[in-house]
Amino acid sequence: MATAKVVDLISRAQTLLQDTTSVRWPVLELQGWLNDSYREAVNLRPDANTATGEFTCVAGARQVVTTTFASALRVIEVVRNTATSSAKGAVRLVNRRMLDDQRRNWYAETQTVDIQHYMFDPRLPKEFLVYPPASTSARLEVVYSSVPLAHTLTEAQLINSATTEVIRIDDSYFNALLDYVLYRAYSKDAEYAANAQRAVAHYQAFQTALGASAQANAASQPGAA
Repeated sequence: MATAKVVDLISRAQTLLQDTTSVRWPVLELQGWLNDSYREAVNLRPDANTATGEFTCVAGARQVVTTTFASALRVIEVVRNTATSSAKGAVRLVNRRMLDDQRRNWYAETQTVDIQHYMFDPRLPKEFLVYPPASTSARLEVVYSSVPLAHTLTEAQLINSATTEVIRIDDSYFNALLDYVLYRAYSKDAEYAANAQRAVAHYQAFQTALGASAQANAASQPGAA
């Protein structure tokens, strides 16, 4: 859950940059880099910003998640059928090659509202296949990742400690986001060797934090040994 305020992250960055009066790095610039950090974080950790919603199927086997969820970047999971006329059954992930071997013509089978299986190819992260092929009445509960909406605060709002807008992803990512903002700030002055080194260090810290978070989540998730 996000409770940390945007202005607090910007203020922390200004303090570390020793630029509390925004002479070298305007607050609007820092806000822009915070927005960039969300895109980078979700690329590295798709689960950093996930949502669950009802997906409306098109006729056939191949489904594209952005037809219902325009901001989606990647399918995380297809959970169950939700159409009123369906049996509300669970949908299981299967290997497409196995299905192709056993039912080579399954793509042309009768379309239905009750989906039994789905298939996912990481090379096509916004798409998935369903079996049996879906009818236009089919509805599915889908978990997906997306890039958070950008902050559009004004300069006056960004320097006002009373501004209440919070960061778009969980507070556990606060330090990683801060490192990314600092990386972009020091990259602006990369012609100075010391700042170039600082930029690299902060980007490495950003990557390390996201990687460590992924390992911790894997070790602590339900069913982990």
